[in-house]
Amino acid sequence: MSVAIAKGNLVNVIRQKLENSLEAKASDKRLPDYLFNSKAEVLDIKGDYALVKFYVPTPSVWLRLDQLEKA
Repeated sequence: MSVAIAKGNLVNVIRQKLENSLEAKASDKRLPDYLFNSKAEVLDIKGDYALVKFYVPTPSVWLRLDQLEKA
């Protein structure tokens, strides 16, 4: 049973679900380590996607909800 992700939650990116996904293929193939080694905060949710903010000096990114898990 998966736990619903909501705005304000801290999340981790699931490496196996992001690598080789359509989103990963549309971007630079070199995914940075911070995606998988740090927590991110959900800023917004639209449909099947969440806008997540990492606590490193980078822009926020949209990722599919199934690529995230609550931290």
